[in-house]
Amino acid sequence: MTDLAQSTTLMLPVLKLFLLPVGGGIPAGVLLARTNGLAWPVTAGLYLLSDLVLILAFEPILRLLAALVGRVPLLCRFSAALKAAMARSSLPFSGAGAGPLALVMVAFGADPMTGRAAALAAGHGFLAGWAFAIAGDLLYFAVIALATLRLNAYFRDPETTMLVVLGAMFALPFLVRRFRTANDVDKADNVG
Repeated sequence: MTDLAQSTTLMLPVLKLFLLPVGGGIPAGVLLARTNGLAWPVTAGLYLLSDLVLILAFEPILRLLAALVGRVPLLCRFSAALKAAMARSSLPFSGAGAGPLALVMVAFGADPMTGRAAALAAGHGFLAGWAFAIAGDLLYFAVIALATLRLNAYFRDPETTMLVVLGAMFALPFLVRRFRTANDVDKADNVG
């Protein structure tokens, strides 16, 4: 088997895991990449490649929806609500609307498709919009990948590691929202 064929055989399953639309592909892909002996830059490059495939799949759908927004009243109302929500949620990050940091954080906190949709709603074009979305997604990948590798060194069992990481991926955002809501209520009670 040639070196290229062997490399492809090792990389393709990792890329397939990264292409999964739910974040569970990250811990599985990172652990498989490590098992297959793939270097960290190769693994990160495969994740970036999965984001580039996402661009090819999602951008035409997004553009179609954007073209329909002005013609379909329900989509027009949804667009207005999305813009208002984007302005509210990005205020803590940028101070004045959906700037680059806010859009990176949207993609980090949600997913690159949501980040790209928010960037389009904020008036950013193709390159800038996807750059913000991919930057946020790559930050998310780095956090999950590092957590996965560190936890696997502790647990030494890939299945347990993936369950813990997946549990944290789903539970932590809920707990953060709950904690922030409780703090907001406490601050409002103290002010009033």
